[in-house]
Amino acid sequence: MEGDEALGSLALGWFTWWTVPEPQALEDQLPQQPTKQLPRNQEDVIENGTIAYENWVVPGSPVYRQFWFYDVQNPLEVMNNGSRPILKQIGPYTYRMRYLPKENITQHPDNTVSYMLPNVARFEPDMSVGPENDTFTCINLAVVAAPALYQNSFIQILLNTWIKSSKSFMLQTRSVKEILWGYEDPFLKKVIFPVERTIGVFYPYNGTSDGQYRVFNGKDDISKTAIIQSYKNKSTLSIWADQCDMVNGTDGASFPPFVRKDRILHFFSSDICRSTYGIFDSEQIVKEIPLYRFTVPRAAFASPLETPENKCFCTEEVHSKNCTTSGVLDISTCKEGKPVYISLPHFLYASEDVSKNIEGLSANKDEHETFLDIEPTTGFTLRFAKKLQINLLVTPAPKIDALSKLTRSYIFPILWLNETATIDDEKAAMFRSKVISPMKLLHLLQVVLIIVGCVMFLVFTVSYLICRSNKLSNKEVYL
Repeated sequence: MEGDEALGSLALGWFTWWTVPEPQALEDQLPQQPTKQLPRNQEDVIENGTIAYENWVVPGSPVYRQFWFYDVQNPLEVMNNGSRPILKQIGPYTYRMRYLPKENITQHPDNTVSYMLPNVARFEPDMSVGPENDTFTCINLAVVAAPALYQNSFIQILLNTWIKSSKSFMLQTRSVKEILWGYEDPFLKKVIFPVERTIGVFYPYNGTSDGQYRVFNGKDDISKTAIIQSYKNKSTLSIWADQCDMVNGTDGASFPPFVRKDRILHFFSSDICRSTYGIFDSEQIVKEIPLYRFTVPRAAFASPLETPENKCFCTEEVHSKNCTTSGVLDISTCKEGKPVYISLPHFLYASEDVSKNIEGLSANKDEHETFLDIEPTTGFTLRFAKKLQINLLVTPAPKIDALSKLTRSYIFPILWLNETATIDDEKAAMFRSKVISPMKLLHLLQVVLIIVGCVMFLVFTVSYLICRSNKLSNKEVYL
């Protein structure tokens, strides 16, 4: 995308889709680590007519996305003196997501299935602290992105003229609905060359689609079920270097069955332009269903000094301080050059050089950590909470009056979100009856068989010893 088009769009969509599938029949599965080729249970295959397919097409439980916005408490000091922003969190504002079925579903001869994910969001006022027209003071998306997209001094002088004539500044007051889904920007309306006038953190969203995804359906190998084969017809992203560029794992809604605690679970999100992973954290009980909790570890966003394999995620050396900064990821390469950085909420796990530029944040692992609670036999994610903070890099621009008072570059938070779902009571009861109860019965049967086997062995041994003793006694009497 050319620079003028990029300026008018700040679409920063998050997780592609996270669903809590409904339970499936698992009569043929055994509680042991599978070999590469398993006797397949047809109901577990993602193929039209199976239980798995029906639950895969549409999410089995409601998915909600909660937003918290950062309201700037000292806007004049920030704009006039370059002071540190003092932020106050407001929220949540909640939307229902992912309730439309997948589109353009096509089965392929190589045991894969392709599809598109429709994007849709519906406001839930009863789950929010206020209406969508609540306003707050936040960063001006178009003004702050301008110098990153247009580094030529002459162009910046022109931009400054339009920014001033539109009475735009580094900060602005906008509503929840405007910041999320888009608004017509007064500065962009002044730009004389062709440019998208509407801008928003997730603009455009409703009515768009993500994909094409192509995943293994598990028909020939159940251990590959739901693993992504390609995204937009490629197995790499053409964004990062080396292994960082690979599309790894599933989309996180489910994983291949028989999940072990020592396993690393990989999953991919197109909107953060990378794959990431979870490691085992703890055992959980959700609605009487035993689950394994996997969390995204600190190492996933650590600097190459701490995690050398993250070196390929470092794309510039100035703001990252020679790739020594932890806890934030520059994704501008896949956002058409817009200076977008992602992190965990409140800069959880971020370096001090990142968090010291902002006041009012308070990172808390329990509140801001991403987790997935997975039923280990089926690999289904039955509860999850995915947390993400969206930020923009603010840089001084002497040619642009609105940014000329800045004394340093720093990462400015806009909002953070929690995308979450939990299996509901009805589906939990069905899951217990179709999965947990049969597994308990199977384990009980195993115990009974072991006990019966031990008893039979003991009886056989005692009988053998008695017979042998009788034979020896008879032999002695005969002699």
